[in-house]
Formats: sequence, C-alpha cells, structure tokens
Amino acid sequence: MTTSESKRRLKIKDTGDVIAGIVLLGFSLVLVFYLVPNFINEPPILQNPMMSPRWLPEIVGWLILLFSVLLIFQGLLVEGDTEADERTIEKGSPQRFVMMVVALVIYVALFETLGAIICGILATLVLFVAHPVRTWWVYSLAFLFPIVVSLLFVEIMNVPLPMMPFWF
Repeated sequence: MTTSESKRRLKIKDTGDVIAGIVLLGFSLVLVFYLVPNFINEPPILQNPMMSPRWLPEIVGWLILLFSVLLIFQGLLVEGDTEADERTIEKGSPQRFVMMVVALVIYVALFETLGAIICGILATLVLFVAHPVRTWWVYSLAFLFPIVVSLLFVEIMNVPLPMMPFWF
C-alpha cells in the first residue's frame, strides 16, 4: 500500500527561471521553425551558406532554444537562495523608465531621417543618462559603438542601412 506522499514529484526550485525558459523556448521554436523558413528568402544561386540572409537568424534562434532549455533545467534543478540571489529585480525610478522609452522612440522614429549612426549615438546617450554613468570616458563608447556597428553591417555584412542624411 502506497500513500500519495511516496509518489515522486518534480519540484520546481525557481519558478521565474522555468517561466522565462518556457517563454523563450516558445519564441525560439516560432523563430526557428516558422519565421526564418517562411519569411527570409534565400537567393537561388548561393555560393557560400554563411552569406545567406537566413544564417544569422537561424544561429540566434538555435542559441535561444539551447539557452532556454538550460534555463528550464536550472529552474528545476538549482534552488535559488532568495537572500543571496543576485538576480533580484530592483525597480528603477519612473524617470529612468521614461528615458528608456524616449531612447527607443528616438531610435525608431528618427532612424530613416537621421541615419543609423546619428540615431544610434542619440539613443545611446539617452540610455547612458538614464542609467547614471559616472565615468566620463564611457560616453565616448556612445559614439564609437554606433559607428562601428553601422559600418560593420553596411561594409562587411552588406546590410543597407541609412547612414547619414548627407552621406555622399
């Protein structure tokens, strides 16, 4: 005779990790098996598979899938100590939230008008102000990163981005 207590149940140690992992798993499955094959077209004559427009989204999708499964396993196997947990969420001020939304709006609304570089610089500066960056040299990264990323996409990956309004 067995009781219900003798049945072995899987106990979730960290529900936040399991829920986040399941959401990311669902997103990655949609990305890998639906969005990439159906909406990213490959040219008929392709000399190098790494030059395919599908290559980077597929890699990202499979990595999200892998890490979401690992996150689910972490939530099932590793017990998080709530006192010493470094992943606890601390709410920021409403001003920080508004500035982050402003940075997103700047980037989305002015991308075509100002170009990728200027728009990226403005949005990054707003984000640095929203999250108080005290070191002065870090602000130089707000100029360096958008320039490097935009030139990487345009010159190396051949992704057409609007560079600057008066780019010759």
